[in-house]
Amino acid sequence: MSTDFWWSVLLQAMVRTNRSTVGGFFLAGRSMVWWPIGASLFASNIGSGHFVGLAGSGAAAGIATGGFEWNVLIVIVLLGWIFVPIYIKAGVVTMPEYLKKRFGGSRIRIYLSVLSLILYIFTKISVCDSDAHNSVTALVAAVIALLLITAVYTVTAFNEVGGYARFEELYMQAVPTIKGNFSAECFEPRPDSFHLFRDPVTGDLPWPGMVFGLTIQAIWYFCNDQVIVQRCLSAKNLSHVKGGCVLCGYLKLLPMFLMVFPGMISRILYPDVVACVDPEECQSYCGSSVGCSNIAYPKLVVDLMPNGLRGLMLSVMLASLMSSLTSIFNSASTLFTMDMYTKIRPRAKERELMIAGRLFTLGLIGVSIAWIPVVQTAQSGQLFDYAQSITSYLAPPIAAVFILAIFCKRVNEPGAFYGLMIGLPIGLSRMITEFVYGTGSCANPSDCPTIICGVHYLYFGIILFVVSCIIIIGISLMTKPIEDKHLHRLCWSLRNSTEERVDLEKDDWVEPKKQQGLCKKALLCFCGLEESEAPKLSPEEEAELKKQLTDTTEAPLWRKVVNTNAIILLSVAMFCHGFYA
Repeated sequence: MSTDFWWSVLLQAMVRTNRSTVGGFFLAGRSMVWWPIGASLFASNIGSGHFVGLAGSGAAAGIATGGFEWNVLIVIVLLGWIFVPIYIKAGVVTMPEYLKKRFGGSRIRIYLSVLSLILYIFTKISVCDSDAHNSVTALVAAVIALLLITAVYTVTAFNEVGGYARFEELYMQAVPTIKGNFSAECFEPRPDSFHLFRDPVTGDLPWPGMVFGLTIQAIWYFCNDQVIVQRCLSAKNLSHVKGGCVLCGYLKLLPMFLMVFPGMISRILYPDVVACVDPEECQSYCGSSVGCSNIAYPKLVVDLMPNGLRGLMLSVMLASLMSSLTSIFNSASTLFTMDMYTKIRPRAKERELMIAGRLFTLGLIGVSIAWIPVVQTAQSGQLFDYAQSITSYLAPPIAAVFILAIFCKRVNEPGAFYGLMIGLPIGLSRMITEFVYGTGSCANPSDCPTIICGVHYLYFGIILFVVSCIIIIGISLMTKPIEDKHLHRLCWSLRNSTEERVDLEKDDWVEPKKQQGLCKKALLCFCGLEESEAPKLSPEEEAELKKQLTDTTEAPLWRKVVNTNAIILLSVAMFCHGFYA
């Protein structure tokens, strides 16, 4: 289609959406349909970190790392069928806003902002996880191009090793020429390389951790993270939310075949490089003494693909990296400026806030660059495992708060706050100790005490989640409960209540008025940021707008369609897990 067509669509959307309302500005007036939502959810979680980290972990340890992707097939259904309906009924735009309505106070909101910045530094910026594109058409085109290119590339890679049956045989034989005096387990592929579920004690990714610990992480990331949830909140109705979640689930089947398997094929074709074990050899190949598995995917792209496709693929990966960093730095700067700096300097003017945000971004870049050497050596140099381990140390208390906030109306603000505040040092103690001693590698094991680092990070996540739940529930039971009049449509048992909700606290965000020049007004108007007063709405119009933004009704036909597809998706998830178990 022509560029003029898309501009006309964009202009119509700008004119028709009421940008003077929160729902209109942040959620596109709840007008998005299922297919861009599904593509956006997928793109938000797939990027250069997966091309490097996921493929690298596959090269080092086999298919079990693909379980991180397939776990999403189940959690994404929880997002569309349980969490998002509550968020919509609550009438919220952000996750901190939901917690403020549910519990009251501001200290939980500030805590989440600080922890989000920590997670940005330690995982997303350092590993360069991907954020979604802003343009719907560009997003869908990017996803389609990404899938087509990687599909062609994967077929080419499989042809190089003689098909899937030959692939399994050759992978188990992929060992480096230079073995040194290291034990065989350091350079030979794991005997369970083609098993998704591994021994609960000796497995590198034990199956109880993959089933329960990973689900806790995924609930935080997919059901409580602003980047993911906001895409669902922009849907025109709940059926489109569910349809987008189902589409994302089907797309999440692909990384196992498009990233993990190619990483393993790279080990077959280049065992001396990808599977190197001698620290000096690894240092010469990739600049890391703990291993070179993370170059598995890029090396395969450079060596196998023809010039045209090679350049296109590298461009896609580079664009993903640039988009990731831009989005993450912008989000981190916003969190710091609006949720933290304004608490320190409540009367700060716009110019001061802009300067503070830019200086913070520069500082964030410096910290992130300084942290890169730590990332390169953590978890035996496997970036994907590193990111998952950090999440296991920091995210479980947040997941516990959201789950209990929705399903246990007896939980109150003191319980939630102290559950977070006690859970954080527990997680940090493990994370900091691990960084001090290092995680080591098979060739050079870490000296970290077994009592601290001997528990697998997925098991640690389960323990931290349980401890956080006990603290949250215990303190809540010892303190005053929240009355039902404050909880209507904020928790599962009261989700269908029609009674008027009395907010615990009123919104304390007030936008200051300021004079602007004509040029600035025109620019802000074009960008959808004009500060002119919204048209005065009658009480009936305000009630109708509120009803539209909090409506969760579905047409019976489409409810059956999306529910049927959810059952099919869950069946596919069970089959895939069972087939590769």
